[in-house]
Amino acid sequence: MAGKRTRATIKDVARRAGVSPTTVSHAFSGNGTVAPGTADRVREAARELGYRPDTVARGLRSSRLGVLGLVVRPLDPQDTAFLEGVDYFLRFAGSAALAAVERGYGLMLVPDPTRADAPAVGLACDGFLITEPVENDPLITMLTRECVPFLGVGRDPARPASPDYLDLGTRRIVTDVLDHLAEAGGSRVAAVLGTDRNEWNLDAETAYLAWVRARGQEPLAVRRAEVAGEAGGREAGEELFGLASPPDAVYCQTGRHAAGVLAAARAKGLAVPGDVRIACGSDSDSEQTRLSVPPITSVDLRPVRLARVAVEVLVDRVEGIEQSPAPGPAEYELMVRGSTRG
Repeated sequence: MAGKRTRATIKDVARRAGVSPTTVSHAFSGNGTVAPGTADRVREAARELGYRPDTVARGLRSSRLGVLGLVVRPLDPQDTAFLEGVDYFLRFAGSAALAAVERGYGLMLVPDPTRADAPAVGLACDGFLITEPVENDPLITMLTRECVPFLGVGRDPARPASPDYLDLGTRRIVTDVLDHLAEAGGSRVAAVLGTDRNEWNLDAETAYLAWVRARGQEPLAVRRAEVAGEAGGREAGEELFGLASPPDAVYCQTGRHAAGVLAAARAKGLAVPGDVRIACGSDSDSEQTRLSVPPITSVDLRPVRLARVAVEVLVDRVEGIEQSPAPGPAEYELMVRGSTRG
């Protein structure tokens, strides 16, 4: 049997980087003066060894800060503009913050602690909410190893048996929207799916494929990155409506994609909903879905309630309170609007 793997130490990193332990400490803490090239070398050595500068975080955590961390996937520092105006995120974060205060905690939006440039203090949070974890999410791996309480809002697709998540009910949501498109007159239904490897996208694809095959229809799915926004949706719509046998209904994962598909349909001279029906699985991009002409049918994922439930479950875990398994599939409401209403 293989021996137990030992955790890399600051001395191991110093040896690998060819510097002193003090230099390693300064590179991560920001104290002292460390040349940029040296700091990069230290971080690279730390990555290779799997070292995390979390000694301070552990000390802080042992005395309980009273702070919960919120990590938003797939948010990177350069992607913050993508979330501006995203109604789902704003409502979720605001509701989570209020729910945390009611339980005696603060809520802090933190960069992914697994990033080499993330501040070490981020790991001092008492527990973490992770929205839409990605497949084999490295943060879940880290928090599990460090025995830090966490809860995924959505599951890590690579950990289907894990109890540490709230079920978003994605397959049920997508199936309901597809049923609505069929009831509205759609007979050849296409899908514009996202590219992030998370439950929301992977389960949506599974649900779509099962739905079309059950009706004897060949799948007609295209994928565009979420960050491509409305332009990506328009590109997808141009591809779909340029086919010899174009769809008469389109399901989109995001409101921005749906708005782009709507623009492509109108540019092609197609009437919505007369010639083509359009709906999306999330009302998160409210400006695009509610203010489009016609307004786009979408799903209200109830982020205010979802955030409150998530905080309650997480705080119970942080405080070691006996609890039942995480609640079942999240609530939602199909908002039928002009894009599918004849």
